[in-house]
Amino acid sequence: MSAPAFARGPDGIADIAEKVIDAVVNISTSQTVEAKSGGGGGEGSGAMPQLPPGSPFEEFFDDFKNRRGGKGGDLQPRKTNSLGSGFIVDTSGIVVTNNHVIADADEINIIMNDGSKFKAELVGVDKKTDLAVLKFKPNKPLIAVKFGDSDKLRLGEWVIAIGNPFSLGGTVTAGIVSARNRDISSGPYDNYIQTDAAINRGNSGGPLFNLDGEVIGVNTLIISPSGGSIGIGFAVPSKTVAGVVDQLRQFGELRRGWLGVRIQPVTDEIAESLNIKPARGALVAGVEDKGPAKPAGIEPGDVVIKFDGKDIKEPKDLSRVVGDTTVGKTVDVVVIRKGQEQTKQVTLGRLEDGDKAVPASVKTQEPAEKTMTQKALGLDLASLSKDLRSRYKIKDSVKGVIITNVDGSSDAAEKRLSAGEVIVEVAQEAVTNAADVKKRVDQLKKDGKKSVLLLVSNADGELRFVALSVQ
Repeated sequence: MSAPAFARGPDGIADIAEKVIDAVVNISTSQTVEAKSGGGGGEGSGAMPQLPPGSPFEEFFDDFKNRRGGKGGDLQPRKTNSLGSGFIVDTSGIVVTNNHVIADADEINIIMNDGSKFKAELVGVDKKTDLAVLKFKPNKPLIAVKFGDSDKLRLGEWVIAIGNPFSLGGTVTAGIVSARNRDISSGPYDNYIQTDAAINRGNSGGPLFNLDGEVIGVNTLIISPSGGSIGIGFAVPSKTVAGVVDQLRQFGELRRGWLGVRIQPVTDEIAESLNIKPARGALVAGVEDKGPAKPAGIEPGDVVIKFDGKDIKEPKDLSRVVGDTTVGKTVDVVVIRKGQEQTKQVTLGRLEDGDKAVPASVKTQEPAEKTMTQKALGLDLASLSKDLRSRYKIKDSVKGVIITNVDGSSDAAEKRLSAGEVIVEVAQEAVTNAADVKKRVDQLKKDGKKSVLLLVSNADGELRFVALSVQ
């Protein structure tokens, strides 16, 4: 018995491919690189997206591996070539691709499906989403493709990838959407579409289409122990791509919103300490002195659960939605503070890459207090003194109770608390001496609490929340 026709895939794939394939281009780059002494082939020209060491996702497109093999000791500069994919989004000659396809290139060429070749200029790049926009001057009418709505994608929906795998030219593959909103720790705005459509080296920067012929993603990276497709590929969703492309075309750079907070996950223990059910949101661990959140009244210990009408389930949600929000826009931010929801109005600033606001240092008068040590929660605690500040190099602006020793078998050790850190608050109340901490912990035990929430500072004043068991 033969399988139903639909089991072999929808009939419309051929029609869609025929309609859009001329909008998909090959991208050829060249770069002059310094040869390195020592045997083996050197690196090619592309700067690849960086992943944490040991990540299972390290195996993805390396279009720029130089496979010609340099001779050991040959120190002459040489030219390397590489190939990737892209697609036309405007008939004036605007092309979208991956940043790592064209990174560090001396020359970029667009090769059309019919073989014609055009020199391209770089409009702008966004390294955080690994996207780039190019432009070229066509000598004939072009076919452009439109972005679809990646938010409407369903698991199991058919998708089509077109690109330049292994330099073979326009190649069509089909598969389904395997997952959405994948976070693979490659950057702060991870939100990939996962697909089993065959994607290989050279597909990088190529489009992922839905069955309406709309671009719903840009094929960017793969998991591949072998270097070829094993059915796990990732595409940047069109909703992200469209916003980045608009800004790169308008400004030549990305202008992301900035809230001015440091955030961390709300664990089950932290949620219990803050009376938040169920555990959700992004916990504000610190507020930048010069950031937009401070004048809006957002404080450390607040849990952001909604931003500009969008639910925040985890810290990544907040990073994405803030980054996507227009600079200067005033938005409502809903936070939970001491069990109660509050709405704050924040006017977003602009995120400056590598420009981190540093809290101002404030000179404080040291209390004339004899240092006394208390034990609580597996910690040896002491009131801050000039001697202890000097010994642990703690800034004058940091106030609280210093940890002088941590019991290695305690929950505190497991949560990576260490000597020299300072407890600023216990259960969202400031503490000034070791006795305060013990008193607060004892009270929480009597109240039947399972854990206690500590606000902890390092020597430089950077804050984080830690929930410790009091049982």
